[in-house]
Amino acid sequence: MGRRAVHDREALLDAAIELFARGGAQAVTMAALARHCAAPSGSIYHRFPDRAALLAAVWLRTTERFVAELVTVLGDTPDPARGIEAAVWCVDWCRAHAAEAQVLHAGATAFAPEGWSAADRHNWDSDNTALRTLLARTARSVARQAEIRADEAAFAMFDLPLATVRPHLAAGRGIPESASDLVGRLAARILGSPA
Repeated sequence: MGRRAVHDREALLDAAIELFARGGAQAVTMAALARHCAAPSGSIYHRFPDRAALLAAVWLRTTERFVAELVTVLGDTPDPARGIEAAVWCVDWCRAHAAEAQVLHAGATAFAPEGWSAADRHNWDSDNTALRTLLARTARSVARQAEIRADEAAFAMFDLPLATVRPHLAAGRGIPESASDLVGRLAARILGSPA
């Protein structure tokens, strides 16, 4: 039976996200990651051939995990109640995953995608297309049931939580519990379903 790697890929990505949350993309270097994890640089380069691959992996893993959890919250047949739940969940997720929320807040351009491999750029494009399709389909479904416009449903479910957490993330502050309640109440007013 083989030994489990002391510095596995997931642990290294977790550490890189911590570095990003503390100092932005410039803080995420191969040397800084090796120091932070007390890992030999060979362990880092074994899993990420260069800094561009590391930055791509930070962005892609963070967005993929966020979207996978969002899909679970929305369920197979999103309705106004699920839309409200998703809006509140977004705020709660950002509170519970502060470092990852900083990654999402920064946006993909902070991770220098122009230097990513063709495969990583392809994955990024595919993920973006799938997310846009999911959000549009969800907004249309919820809007139809709530008898409102799709852009109003999209605002309640996705833009409202983002607008609520953005100032806290920009200031490097924690997101207060009251933000979840605020988003839930406002989303319910738009979607016409009790929070």
